[in-house]
Amino acid sequence: MLSGCGRALPAALRLAVRGWTGGGGGGRRRVSTSWSPVGAAFDAKQQRSRLTGQSTGLFGVPELSSPEGFQEAQEKALQETEQLVQKACTTPPGPQTVMIFDQLSDALCRVADLADFVKIAHPDFAFREAAEEACRNIGTMVEKLNTNIELCQSLKQLLANKEVMDSLDPETRQVAELFMFDFEISGIHLDEEKRKRAVDLNIKILDLCNQFLIGAHLPNKIDKHILPEHIRYNFAVEGNYIQITGLHADCSDDLVREAAYKIFLYPNAEQLRCLEELLTSRNHLAQLVGYNTFAHRALQGTMARTPEKVMQFLETLSDRLFQRTLKDFEMMEGMKMKLNPQNSKLMPWDHPYYSGVLRAERYNIEPSLYCPFFSLGACMEGLNFLFSQLLGISLYAEQTEKGELWCEDVRKLAVVHENEGLLGYIYCDFFQRADKPHQDCHFTIRGGRLREDGEYQLPVVVLMLSLPHSTRSSPTLLTPGMMENLFHEMGHAVHSMLGRTRYQHVTGTRCPTDFAEVPSILMEYFASDYRVVNQFARHYQTGQSLPKSMVSRLCESKKICAAADMQLQVFYAVLDQLYHGEHPLKRSTTEILKETQEKFYGLPYVPNTAWQLRFSHLVGYGAKYYSYLMSRAIASMVWKQCFVKNPFDRAMGERYRREMLAHGGGKEPMLMVQGMLQKSPSVEDFVGALVSDLDQDFETFFMDSE
Repeated sequence: MLSGCGRALPAALRLAVRGWTGGGGGGRRRVSTSWSPVGAAFDAKQQRSRLTGQSTGLFGVPELSSPEGFQEAQEKALQETEQLVQKACTTPPGPQTVMIFDQLSDALCRVADLADFVKIAHPDFAFREAAEEACRNIGTMVEKLNTNIELCQSLKQLLANKEVMDSLDPETRQVAELFMFDFEISGIHLDEEKRKRAVDLNIKILDLCNQFLIGAHLPNKIDKHILPEHIRYNFAVEGNYIQITGLHADCSDDLVREAAYKIFLYPNAEQLRCLEELLTSRNHLAQLVGYNTFAHRALQGTMARTPEKVMQFLETLSDRLFQRTLKDFEMMEGMKMKLNPQNSKLMPWDHPYYSGVLRAERYNIEPSLYCPFFSLGACMEGLNFLFSQLLGISLYAEQTEKGELWCEDVRKLAVVHENEGLLGYIYCDFFQRADKPHQDCHFTIRGGRLREDGEYQLPVVVLMLSLPHSTRSSPTLLTPGMMENLFHEMGHAVHSMLGRTRYQHVTGTRCPTDFAEVPSILMEYFASDYRVVNQFARHYQTGQSLPKSMVSRLCESKKICAAADMQLQVFYAVLDQLYHGEHPLKRSTTEILKETQEKFYGLPYVPNTAWQLRFSHLVGYGAKYYSYLMSRAIASMVWKQCFVKNPFDRAMGERYRREMLAHGGGKEPMLMVQGMLQKSPSVEDFVGALVSDLDQDFETFFMDSE
């Protein structure tokens, strides 16, 4: 999953590189004495940061050695913004105009991107609070600039000058048009009163999003005497109350899952009001700036382009899945009948558990059998080998400076190309800790761009996972699901590293959402191929390779109930579209949920529950939740056409970089897909790719390697 506010940090934050010749990430590599092999860095206890010399701040930003530094960093960014706005308004139309706009974006976001990560991930509450305030203040300034008439006029003059526009390279033209698009969706064409209203609405929406996210993760409490005594131990008890913090989807006790589902999803009036106000405010903003619905506004510039196209895709996919989903539900119900004959009706809290039981029974995929082969260090070495073969890049662990990290078990990786040198940095915040969000995420901290002095500003990202710590007797061991998630998030990171765009506004993953998930989902296919897994999966004690039969069983097991799993994603995506469609909504959000669940999922709605109040993706993926399915379809097509014969094909890897990874958001996403696939896929192609995955015989992936 992607996160971050889509902005970048400044050239001033460039992290020092020791042992290098050449500038801007160019030149040839000379191995730094501060680097170490990537696998050993993750299987060993963290090497301490440097304790000598002057302390730096978070990510090497001097101001951020304390929470108060966010105020100082923010003030500097706002001062630079004022100077750049004046410069933009007085510069004659030309390529320099786009460069100044990109500098402006970069200046604002040297604080915003970093703060967006710190506000949820830093262990220190004071840092989180200061970052939250910085996010809000920078966000407010962005909205004001997006309705600044004089600033917009300078860009309009460029776009209206045909001679100058024709002389620009395609990326510069695309970025100029994207900046204008930001003005347009913010209501630049409106009168002064309406522009102010648009700014106020944007700020209100930002606050409502933060409020909704907090509410989506809050536990629900219930008097402990309401629950049968024999299941209370499954939950956290506080005095006379039991706290329900999640759905307990993997619990083998049907009653525990039922209780968790009904209590955790019990409607909260304040959260319900927040969601309704958020949806209404988004609709008001969309209509104020000239769109029929928020979905129409949100889908501008995506591959799907319109809500109508999204619904066509989702409805077609649902029709193709219908019979398969029914068979999956029948299998699950049969298993429930076998294990619990007194209460065998299949309910929504049963789907994750019984699909897992079926997979385990048919293929013997008990995670504990696999974990010893997937030490974190081995998995990182596997990624390193794959990237080296496919893209010519290597990962090196780098020692950090005092104050640079927010937690001592974070690792910092340098990403190095065999010919181009240092490409950027990945901070790996991989381990569990108190109050850390459990969601796996990729954050852009600083985007790449060509600086005014001709050097390249190196990208910096964070990958956040929640893996177990090593123990005295073993390194961190991953389940197959954790290993796949690691590959997924590394797909985002490599996209950020290889998106060598001139402008940070479109660097790496700063591209339409329904394209941004393609590189990460494609990595899941590599993680499921024995030829790749065989390069690194070794028992941490014996060195034995993971048997091919175990990988085969694992891959085959993924097809069990896969149609029902995909159908559930269709339901979520349709619900997202309906909530962001025509307003006022014809029914309450809960009534829409009930109707949509019965039509697009198939398992019954449970009275007095409101799952939508826990649907946190409504914030970051509002009207774009379908992106996971569409991206998976493209990733499937790319895998089958380009990599299934040889997952280490360097020529295909270079084509993949050239056509898809290198452009970030600086090229139309469908043009990137066309370049890779040599054709423009239709809705039927998307649906066909997803459905064919349900039947894919994974054994064919392995035959060529024998």
